[in-house]
Amino acid sequence: MTKSKAAEPTIFGASIFHPDEWQARLELAACYRIFAMLGWTEMIFNHISLRLPDSVSDGTLQFLINPFGLHYSEVCASNLLRIDASGKVIDASRYKPNPAGMVLHQAIHQGIQQAHCVMHTHTTAGVAVASVAQGIEQHNFYGAQLFERIAYHDFEGITLHPEEGERLLKNIGDRQAVVLRNHGLLSWGVSIPQAFAILWTMQRACEIQYATASLGQPIPVSDEVARQCAAEALQIDPSFGAGRDMFDALCRQVDRIDDSYKI
Repeated sequence: MTKSKAAEPTIFGASIFHPDEWQARLELAACYRIFAMLGWTEMIFNHISLRLPDSVSDGTLQFLINPFGLHYSEVCASNLLRIDASGKVIDASRYKPNPAGMVLHQAIHQGIQQAHCVMHTHTTAGVAVASVAQGIEQHNFYGAQLFERIAYHDFEGITLHPEEGERLLKNIGDRQAVVLRNHGLLSWGVSIPQAFAILWTMQRACEIQYATASLGQPIPVSDEVARQCAAEALQIDPSFGAGRDMFDALCRQVDRIDDSYKI
């Protein structure tokens, strides 16, 4: 794929948006393109949201989310929607947010102070594992790293009803890896890279569990070993960059393919 001519460094973003907001937009738009590259898309559905820094929002809750109707490969820094605490779009845009996504993301951003980034997917492996009673098991390398990190939320249908947000928050507690039963995977983090690292670990655990199911009885990992694996999962730990190196490597890969998300 050739790079878009419109992907040259733009004055538009620098002149219209606060510099801190523009940097947040660039990183979030890059994340959408990473998801597209990895095949973690569901037509025009699903969402990744990012809380804006206080320097942009004057200390109030504001977050960025994708415009409903665009594929992840079409999301760019300038067309992301800025949402306030009530769920309204702040800036003029011909796009609207997906109502189903607003219930999940708005509730988590409001209810969990450290949830700067929230990600939600409907990958085949993720939905498959979310649809079995045992959920994510700890019989593989990635599942073991999620020991005592996973929360579960029961399926209540399409997430259109705000009252579900309270139950979701209660079920999440302080756990950053969330299985939405019968629905998909969700992660939240103090940054985009951390939320991505958690979701990637969940996705790999599900893919391997999905593949293992056809082969026979899996070999269990003891709680003792799994606890150690979780403690040593450095790609999630803020003390070791919380996934920054991994995320930046994927950004460079996206840039080599198509950096039009930068407009």
